[in-house]
Order: sequence, then structure tokens, then C-alpha cells
Amino acid sequence: MSEAFAIDVQGLNKSFGGKHVVKDLALRVKPGEIHGFIGPNGSGKTTTIRMLCGLLTPDSGRGTCLGFDILKESDRIKDQVGYMTQKFSYWEDLTIRENLDFVARMYSLPDRAAAVAKALDGLNLAGRSEQLAGALSGGWKQRLALAASMLHHPRLLLLDEPTAGVDPLARRDFWAELHRLSAQGVSVLVSTHYMDEAERCHKLAFLADGRLLAQGTSAEVIAAQGLCSWAIFGDGLDALNERLQGRPGVEQTVLFGATLHVNGKDGASLERTLREATAGGKLRMEPVATGMEDVFIYLMQRSGARP
Repeated sequence: MSEAFAIDVQGLNKSFGGKHVVKDLALRVKPGEIHGFIGPNGSGKTTTIRMLCGLLTPDSGRGTCLGFDILKESDRIKDQVGYMTQKFSYWEDLTIRENLDFVARMYSLPDRAAAVAKALDGLNLAGRSEQLAGALSGGWKQRLALAASMLHHPRLLLLDEPTAGVDPLARRDFWAELHRLSAQGVSVLVSTHYMDEAERCHKLAFLADGRLLAQGTSAEVIAAQGLCSWAIFGDGLDALNERLQGRPGVEQTVLFGATLHVNGKDGASLERTLREATAGGKLRMEPVATGMEDVFIYLMQRSGARP
């Protein structure tokens, strides 16, 4: 194991009642890196995050988190990790300030008032500090949760779908804050269903059915699939989509609004099929760069998982 990595684990396995949830998972995250966890519900993301922060013990496997052994030193890991759960988990009948003060007491911070004040200012919560948490919008609850998870100055943030149900503006602000923390050396492992968020990560790990399918930068993951992609524009795309199923070179079709994306590994065969299918009509086709959403759907379908 190397202390050059904030997370360095191999062969992680976890089962619940005979269901194998995480299967031989290996993961490395560098200090200051934002690493995205991508996969459908039930793919093992939450279980992996809980094993890394010491809330669950792996059935097998080994590794370190922040240089501490995940099997033997989970208490030391917990002291230096900030964890945001999928669901807002703070006290809705307390104000923002009271929530933060309560968390500061749990961490036994020496100067709670100063720590809370700094957290309020750092995430622009000071103006709402006396507002009840239960009255906050999703975006403001998210800020409160992030402020609480950062109170004890953790070296690693583990974020489990932190922006689910949050509006695009709040998501943008949240990611700006993550990149600010990353620049300060905080490592981040974040699970998300949003492909625009995936592209904001330094590295990605795609999971399905507990297995790691692909890992690397977004460009590396896209290139590794070797997909050729075309976009088709015009009327009657639903019918065309049906006609293309099973045709030579066609491995995947995805409707994006008024555009049909068609992907395949055999570029020449794919182009011939598409030119034949669109000949004599008013449809227009053009080659396009393969996108992250194309790759996500492709990986999930190949694994048998539902995106």
C-alpha cells in the first residue's frame, strides 16, 4: 500500500444474506483528486463508500484509506473522513447554526463557536444561520450537509449522490465548492447519476452489479470502449430506431430529444447501415464524438445492468 494514495484498496468483497454486493473491487484515489463513482442503483457504490469510511467491514480484501488499514484502523479513518449520505441526515427541527454546533460537539472541537462561524461563512450560510433546517430547499440542505461534513477538516470526503434532487444552479455551486476543496488538497470520492457531473471529475470508476467495469479519466474511459458514433436528425426517429435494431454495425441506439445517437465498434459497417437506412429520405446524419452518456449506457447494457 502506498501513502501516495488517499484510497488504495484491492479485492474488496461484501455480501448481505447471500447477495454478493461488492465483488473483488480495486480502487485508487490520489490526494486532492475528485474521483467519480458511476453506476445504477444497486451497483455497490454505497456499500463501497461505507466500507472505506469504516461503517462496514469487508468480508475480504485489503487496503488503506488515508494511510490507515481499513480492517484494523477504522476508528482512525473515521476521524479524518467527511461523509455525506444520500438522504439529508441532520435535524430538521434545529437551525443551521444549531445543527453545526451539535456536530462540532460530537467531534469534540476545542473552539466550537469559531469552527461553526467559519463553516457558516465558508459556504455562505451565515445569512440563514437561524433558519430551521426543515424549511431549507434541497440546495441549502446540501450546503448544510457539506458544511457539517467539513467541520473537523477531513482529508477525504465521501459523498453518496449528494446532488440528487437538487436544481442545476445549486449543483453547479456545489461542484465549484468541491473543486475549491480539491485545490486545497482534500480528496473526494463522489457517486452520481449525472453525466455532466461525471465529466467534472478528475477520474471515474464505473460499477455494475458490484464489479468495476472501467476506470480512468473521462477521455480514457470513452476511448477504451472504441465506439464510433453518429447523430441522425429529422422526423420519424422512433421508427428509424426500431428499424436499426440488430442491423450490421449497430450496437446501441439512444434517443436524445430530436436526435438519435447510434453507436458501434465497426465504423465502416455502421456507416453503411446508416446510409442505407436514411437514403432517399429527409433524415440527416453526421459523425459525432462519443459522449459520456453513450458510454454509460453502453457499459451498463453490456453488463446486464439497467442504467
